[in-house]
Amino acid sequence: MKLPNLVAQARLDSPLGPLTAAATADGLAGLWFDGQAHHPGSLSAPIDPGNRHIAQARTELQQYWAGRTQRPFRVALDPQGTDFQQRVWGALRRIAAGRVTSYADVAAAIGAPTAARAVGAAVGRNPLSIIVPCHRVLGHDGSLTGYAGGLARKQALLALEREVAAAGVAA
Repeated sequence: MKLPNLVAQARLDSPLGPLTAAATADGLAGLWFDGQAHHPGSLSAPIDPGNRHIAQARTELQQYWAGRTQRPFRVALDPQGTDFQQRVWGALRRIAAGRVTSYADVAAAIGAPTAARAVGAAVGRNPLSIIVPCHRVLGHDGSLTGYAGGLARKQALLALEREVAAAGVAA
């Protein structure tokens, strides 16, 4: 994955392992767990944990991990991908915390009902783990399917979101 125009990167701690965040001038372009599939590797951007997009993502992630909010992440995003990938990633952002859906449902939501496999490929290439909630997509039978960060992380994210939803935590 080519990531042009990066202006900053930083390492973020999480209960599920370290993350690398990367930003352009327009928003957060990437958030990857160490060892995640499709991790871009070494980035050519200065280390700047104070970058406004990275700092906002860190704050929102801390609230997420603490279970203090169900609201969607509000940090500006600038993921790099094809038009189809962008449509899929946009649909993922509309899946509420504590909810799940299928690849076929995402395909239908973007107006491509026969493209469930292509949706799966786009979901797998999501460069913004957690913030663009690809972990909320399950197989057609409700089974856990691939997650670039690993199935154990997918299970943990879904469990956290179920607990927060059950507790009725609001923004």
